[in-house]
Amino acid sequence: MNYNAKDEVDGGPPCPPGGPAKTRRPDNTAFKQQRLPAWQPILTAGTVLPTFFIIGLIFIPIGIGIFVTSNNIREIEIDYTGTEPSSPCNKCLSPNVTSCVCTINFTLEQSFEGNVFMYYGLSNFYQNHRRYVKSRDDSQLNGDPSALLNPSKECEPYRRNEDKPIAPCGAIANSMFNDTLELFLVANESDPTPVPIPLKRKGIAWWTDKNVKFRNPPGKESLEEKFKDTIKPVNWHKPVFMLDPDEDNNGFINEDFIVWMRTAALPTFRKLYRLIERRNDLHPTLPAGQYYLNITYNYPVHSFDGRKRMILSTISWMGGKNPFLGIAYITIGSISFLLGVVLLVINHKYRNSSNTADITI
Repeated sequence: MNYNAKDEVDGGPPCPPGGPAKTRRPDNTAFKQQRLPAWQPILTAGTVLPTFFIIGLIFIPIGIGIFVTSNNIREIEIDYTGTEPSSPCNKCLSPNVTSCVCTINFTLEQSFEGNVFMYYGLSNFYQNHRRYVKSRDDSQLNGDPSALLNPSKECEPYRRNEDKPIAPCGAIANSMFNDTLELFLVANESDPTPVPIPLKRKGIAWWTDKNVKFRNPPGKESLEEKFKDTIKPVNWHKPVFMLDPDEDNNGFINEDFIVWMRTAALPTFRKLYRLIERRNDLHPTLPAGQYYLNITYNYPVHSFDGRKRMILSTISWMGGKNPFLGIAYITIGSISFLLGVVLLVINHKYRNSSNTADITI
């Protein structure tokens, strides 16, 4: 085949007589010929400098407001892992201890107003591991009778035990947090009788989880009868139908269980454990004073160098205590304002030297 430069310029060899014309030339349209209307900003000192200053003037006050709001949130954190020899819970780390109760005293320097949220926190626990996250059967948790007796293979090796299906199956359910936390107020030193703080067990899970994703098997029988052909997870102390005496908070719709099944993204996390509601507007929910935390120590974390803690916290319109967002706004606003000042100085210097109105960036 002979090469002809003229063919390339003209768009190819000539077509046979009577045939359609062949060409590689794009259609004569605004899109293909790149004639569409376009707008390109011309960045000058007159447009860039006000933008930097406006961002700084908006972000810095917002950041200060968020930061102050976060600092006004009351929060106290009590670590009860017990690895320190002086810790009251150190005795619970002994492998020979089967049931252990320890007590930690602490002081609230300031009163906690409004509703107070009690969390448990874990560290160095990787709930985001792929196999761990997949180790569950959502059909079983939704009350499907067939999945109850024949769980998904994703639950292996926590799918069956003693030739019976495990309910609920999977590694997430098997590792459910099971420490018991009780809070007491020491009213005064002359009367050492502690006052128990009422802890609300319901209302801690997401509405969609409680009413849509998690359901007990259908039927009018008792929960014990519905789960009679199943067996509890390996690490559980009691079966799923005995998690709570309240029928509306038992079985798969137990809110402690539902909260645990929503896996955390990071290895250090906290999960809502109880709610302390404000009952009297004239008195704080948790007055300042001496308290003690009574812990039934069941959940082992020493084997993976984890830590356990209890957190008491109030909330605001922006949620819990989180100073990062306020610091981020202040930092971005300050950098933007500083860049505006630097560019203003540079523009003023070069404009005077070259007698130009603006500097194109």
